[in-house]
Amino acid sequence: MTTYAEGARTGRDSQGLKPYLRLLTATQFAFNTGFYAVLPYLAAHLGDGLGMAGWLVGLVLGLRTFSQQGLFVVGGSLTDRYGPRPVVLSGCVLRVAGFCWLAQAGSTATVIGAVLLIGFAAALFSPAVESETARTAVAYEKATGTPRTRVLAVFSAAGQAGAFAGPLLGSLLLLLGGGFRAACLAGAAVFVGVLAGHARLMPRGPRRPRIRGEGAGSSRQVFANRPFLVLCLVYSTYLVSYNQLYLALPAEVERATGSQGALGGLFTLSSLLVVGAQLPLARWSARRVTPRTALVSGLAVVAAGFAVVPVLPGGPAGLLPGAVFVVLLTLGQMLLVPAARGLVPDLVDDRRLGLATGAMSSLSGVAVLGGSAAAGTLLGAPVPVLWTVLAAVPLAGAAIALTLPTGGDAREPGATVAH
Repeated sequence: MTTYAEGARTGRDSQGLKPYLRLLTATQFAFNTGFYAVLPYLAAHLGDGLGMAGWLVGLVLGLRTFSQQGLFVVGGSLTDRYGPRPVVLSGCVLRVAGFCWLAQAGSTATVIGAVLLIGFAAALFSPAVESETARTAVAYEKATGTPRTRVLAVFSAAGQAGAFAGPLLGSLLLLLGGGFRAACLAGAAVFVGVLAGHARLMPRGPRRPRIRGEGAGSSRQVFANRPFLVLCLVYSTYLVSYNQLYLALPAEVERATGSQGALGGLFTLSSLLVVGAQLPLARWSARRVTPRTALVSGLAVVAAGFAVVPVLPGGPAGLLPGAVFVVLLTLGQMLLVPAARGLVPDLVDDRRLGLATGAMSSLSGVAVLGGSAAAGTLLGAPVPVLWTVLAAVPLAGAAIALTLPTGGDAREPGATVAH
């Protein structure tokens, strides 16, 4: 597989990497903009617009998550085999088709078909873009000395900016009277633009020839790679913790204020923090700490966010504990996510980077499913018990992360690097 990332070792090569990194970063922004123009309004559309029962709405949303997060490993494997370009373009085509289908869907079967298509499109698109960004960030680091975590922080900030802009676009369309259908078609239009941009700008690369015994052997080498599995476990503790924005935080806000009306403001606070502080924080951490230290520190900050909730006074409108939790969770996220993504190329063979990127998301998604179920059973517990148990999850992740390599070429013995 030939990409801009391969062979980039000189200043001249680094100039070629810059527009490619801009393309990948803009892709993440556009992807989230189109997606979040629709997702926040899907549950209300299914329940109020189509009259689905609550359990059926939950089932549809769960199927969407499974078809996306659970199948990331498929998209990653296809990226390793065929290169990122065809996988990204296929994901864009399926996402456009899925949104157009959802705009017209009026029955349970057609809605389920549309959301499965939308989820599978992301399972193709996201691992391809994320693994290619990580690969290119490593090449850019070698060519220019710019830490890969800084490049990956830009990528994360672009995604968060899209997650912030998307709901605004959806809300605008709803206020203008376009309804859910207009939001779906707007999301499809965004992905038409992403498809056109990648068809024109993403480099063409010859399909990498299959190595004898590579199919099953690739999976075995990734899933038998102990340091990589440790990283997956550590990242899972973060995702389980992050998911509490949608589970424990609403419960806390309702307990403190009597309603969940303030949740939107807290989510906006999180998005604005990432957009405004991600890059300065990345520049600071890249100069002073290794990726492993950033990962450990980020998880410790997340743990602190949980721990302060039961001990802080209510403050104005009773929202101080929830607001401090959101701030610390977001700061921890900004430290650890670029570090985790930056460690993956150090732990796996370059030829299996797509599979590893997808596998980390899929394995973490399974952990979130189990962790959310466990956390849900604790929502009725006393506040100190609930938040102390939740704080223990990222704290355990930080302790486990201390066993990871600090950085550099940390692949297990016997792994080879393809150039």
